[in-house]
Amino acid sequence: MERPDAAAGRPGDHRAADAGELPAPGIPNFAGGPPASFAPPTPAVHADAYRDLSTDALLGQRKNPPTSGWRKALYVASFKQINVGESPKTTHRNNLIAEVSQPLQGCYRIAVMSLKGGVGKTTITATLGATFASIRGDRVVAVDANPDRGTLSQKVPLETAATVRHLLRDAEGIERYSDVRAYTSQGPSRLEVLASESDPAVSEAFSSDDYLRALEVLERFYSLVLTDCGTGLMHSAMSAVLSKADVLVVISSGSVDGARSASATLDWLDAHGHQDLVRNSIAVINAVRPRSGKVDLSKVVDHFSRRCRAVRLVPFDPHLEEGAEISLDRLKPGTREALIELAAVVASDFAGARRSTDARA
Repeated sequence: MERPDAAAGRPGDHRAADAGELPAPGIPNFAGGPPASFAPPTPAVHADAYRDLSTDALLGQRKNPPTSGWRKALYVASFKQINVGESPKTTHRNNLIAEVSQPLQGCYRIAVMSLKGGVGKTTITATLGATFASIRGDRVVAVDANPDRGTLSQKVPLETAATVRHLLRDAEGIERYSDVRAYTSQGPSRLEVLASESDPAVSEAFSSDDYLRALEVLERFYSLVLTDCGTGLMHSAMSAVLSKADVLVVISSGSVDGARSASATLDWLDAHGHQDLVRNSIAVINAVRPRSGKVDLSKVVDHFSRRCRAVRLVPFDPHLEEGAEISLDRLKPGTREALIELAAVVASDFAGARRSTDARA
């Protein structure tokens, strides 16, 4: 006589399954037929489990050895046993340098502008470009697009009498970096400068098409192109400069008329369809005199903070006041730090520029 529970194991009998009972995994079905199917449960993956076994979690977060000051002295005197790490100031500077050094796909174009002369536009172009060139490993060039006898080429040692006109004349024959290098002068920071024509009549004829052709050549060999614009927003090349710029750096002095002129520059750009450039622009308050006078700079900064992506102050520096060739090594530490801060805030847009380029493509 068959036991009542024996039928539960017969092939085709689903009562056990209906009751929620399944054959044990891996046990063959001796009553005949294929073995019972079994899907092993998928183990839950927890991100915390990986973090628990990370190098920092198991060995502790390692500090970089200090590179200066009493921290380094203590580290050396203790035979590298006492490592208190870098100071907050050094850590901040290292973070800025890492920002400036981040990889860049393609060419990033920086337009430096001001409606008012004498606010240090060309000086900021040269020092910002030199800061990028001294920190990054790729090539950086600054183009003088000022039709009024620009002085950008005077900020680096003169290596060639060639100008942008010569580059345009020979553009079809430029195939390698060594070819384009024959038209630029290079400073000790590795910044290269492409000079404008010294003859005002010829430089005034520098058109939008000319700028686009020059930029087309430079983009093939340089990762960063800075353009030192003229003070006139209506001169012939300006429309091309604005159409190609990834970021605008608008220069103001710490004076009342300097701030008003910089604000008027933003007004003009807003009124002519460049609202996106204005929102992404960087305002630089450049101290061209030892003292700022009675102007409340905090109010100037507050004004531009509401209109621009960022505002940075560059302090007065006697070396820059000379108006001659610029050497970063001769700048005061505060000026160097301010320029690195400026370069870092420009570089913070590199990823956004890549997305914009991909979208346009």
